[in-house]
Amino acid sequence: MEGSSVGWAGRFAVLVVRLRWLVLVAVGLVTWMALSWLPGVAGAGGGLSGILSTSGPAIQAQLDALQRFGLPLLTRVAVVQRDPAGLGPAAVARAGQRALEVSSTPYNPGTGRDGELLAALPLLNTPLLVPNAAESDTTIVTYLFTGPAAGLFAQNTAAYDYAARLDPREDAPSGVAGAIPAQIAQGTVIGRELPLVEAVTLAAIALIVGLNFRSVVAPLVTLVTAAAGYLLADRVIGSLAGVLGVSAPAELEPIVVALMLGITTDYSIFFLTGMQRRLRAGATDRDAVRGAVREYLPIVLTAGFIVACGVAALVVADSGLFRELGPGLAVTVLVGLAVAVLVVPALLAILGRWVFWPSRVAGPARESGESGEPSVTDRPAGMGAPLPRSRLVEFLADRRRAATVAGAAVAILVLATSPLLALRTAVAPIASLPADTPARVATEAAATGFAPGILSPTEVIVSSPGIGDERDALSALDRAIQRQPGVVTVLGPDDQPLTERLGLFRSPGGGAARYLIVFDSDPLGATALDHLRQLRAAMPGLLAEVASGGAEVAYAGDTAVGLSLVDQAEADLGRVALAVALVNLLLLVLFLRALIAPLYLLVSNMLAVGAALGLTTLVFQILGDADGLIFYVPFAAAVLLIALGSDYNIFSVGYIWEQARRRPLAEALAVAVPRSTRAIGVAGAALAVSFALVALIPLASFQQLAFALGMGVLIDAFVVRSLLVPALISLVGTASGWPGRRLTGPRPDSDPDPGSAADPSTGRQGILR
Repeated sequence: MEGSSVGWAGRFAVLVVRLRWLVLVAVGLVTWMALSWLPGVAGAGGGLSGILSTSGPAIQAQLDALQRFGLPLLTRVAVVQRDPAGLGPAAVARAGQRALEVSSTPYNPGTGRDGELLAALPLLNTPLLVPNAAESDTTIVTYLFTGPAAGLFAQNTAAYDYAARLDPREDAPSGVAGAIPAQIAQGTVIGRELPLVEAVTLAAIALIVGLNFRSVVAPLVTLVTAAAGYLLADRVIGSLAGVLGVSAPAELEPIVVALMLGITTDYSIFFLTGMQRRLRAGATDRDAVRGAVREYLPIVLTAGFIVACGVAALVVADSGLFRELGPGLAVTVLVGLAVAVLVVPALLAILGRWVFWPSRVAGPARESGESGEPSVTDRPAGMGAPLPRSRLVEFLADRRRAATVAGAAVAILVLATSPLLALRTAVAPIASLPADTPARVATEAAATGFAPGILSPTEVIVSSPGIGDERDALSALDRAIQRQPGVVTVLGPDDQPLTERLGLFRSPGGGAARYLIVFDSDPLGATALDHLRQLRAAMPGLLAEVASGGAEVAYAGDTAVGLSLVDQAEADLGRVALAVALVNLLLLVLFLRALIAPLYLLVSNMLAVGAALGLTTLVFQILGDADGLIFYVPFAAAVLLIALGSDYNIFSVGYIWEQARRRPLAEALAVAVPRSTRAIGVAGAALAVSFALVALIPLASFQQLAFALGMGVLIDAFVVRSLLVPALISLVGTASGWPGRRLTGPRPDSDPDPGSAADPSTGRQGILR
């Protein structure tokens, strides 16, 4: 007869309590095997460059230019020398000699020299070469070129080997700079700071949980669960990346940590809350565990599934970053969900009421044994049981007051969203690195001597039969480009006498010419992206003025690649937003068996997301000095917050729906709102702290994402879930359940007990059965 009358959640509760020790041993063994045999996220991917498609226009333009001209003009590594007092003739001569030594052997594809340094091109900030440079004769930037197949670390190593040849006293070296050293530095910062983030987050969560339950043991349950979940998720994501042949971006790991710690803490809090309530009512230890699992398991599973589906919707994006971010986050949620529903009940069954030590709970009631039958204290109470009093619910009982609260909440959220109108997006400005990072120090030295865009100029390739011989037209185009917004200097065919032997700016066949354009801002900042967008729009008109016939134009370089990423993300936004909204709406409709409530719940979620992103834009871009938000921050934050908002919908509205099965809606609100609001408040605080502490990683992208996610969770938990949603349900009333009839009144066979999610005599699980 074991569990035959308590439904599937009750049967699971009985099983996990009975096999509690076996469950823990099994989870521990699986975790140990994963750690021993599977790679982690850190060993399975790289940075953003790892997800760039070689079919992208900027990358393809660079490859085509290499074939046309025979030599690369763009590089992502450079060595910087700067002396504010001026570089002497001897230092300039040595820079030229070193470059000639490296460039003496022509490059031929297929020679196996891709990992070697093939060429070096020094550029002095003299008025002859760079007339608009910030200083004169103080700085040399030596661009270093390797084979096109050389990896990031090979190029970085070659640059540092070259820099080692400089005399520390005579050559005034500032360091190695460029996009590749900056990217590697970012990965180093993440690896260095991540253990601190993990430790501080664990301590913060332990403090929140401990204070809420007035216990020093309850936090251990959440920490053990979170640790096991993170270790497993890290290995599963890493192994899947290897099997599928995709890159797991390094940017994913801190988000995995925060998300895992947050969701496992959320689910632990709900199980702990259910157990504590039953113990206070006089249930035995094991009955309290079984009752809590029966009550919350269906809700936890539904919530976790909705979050996983919501973030997995990112797979519809064209951008490789988002396509790979979605499955990684979905795996994180599913692994955390599986670990939480196994480990937490098992630990609670082992610890019993000691999990709340040193707090005291009510004395034990009659033990029910292992049969799964509820004890006396877990059986339903009569309809005459007094309802808990909630001042908020009493206030919202009047529809005019409910409309006022809902209107005020919506107005506040809309106002907080308004800064989004000024949002500008960037890729990964060098300013996002800590100020003492060597790559940033060298970059700022080059920017001081030349201009901020000197290390990553934009290559413009103009192709037309015979255009290389139209010297007057090319010179006129040079001057026209020079007049465009944000352009500091242009190197092109007019500078050919300096580089005639190398043939840098005119192709050997004369069918193409190219220019190097230096912008006056960070090449991967929002300002430079805007300037390139303006140049791209103006170029057809400029060509029409200086040359006859149609010429094709292509753009390469970090700014062009960054603009492609941003444009692709903007193109993805509508598609992904629609997919995420539809997935969450469909699952809410299925869960609540209604249409009206899911619609206003989804709109409420979106208002909370807009408010969080608007405040992030205000803090970092408008009031701060950020040159735009990192492009994937609004995107990833929006998807995560919509999914997590649906998660809290399940806990709050789902609980109201469950209570409405057994009592009128007004009474259901009186029972469910106080109970769910406190649990969601604690869970939301823990999740917000988990995300907020990612800001300890001193990179702009993580600080922006941490603020957006932390603020979004707090807005959702304490404004939307605690005020707006109860007000909307009170205002709309039973029509919220249309076309279903679940809010029309109590069912005659329903369980009237406000503290039980299942009728022990029938095993029904309410709306989740």
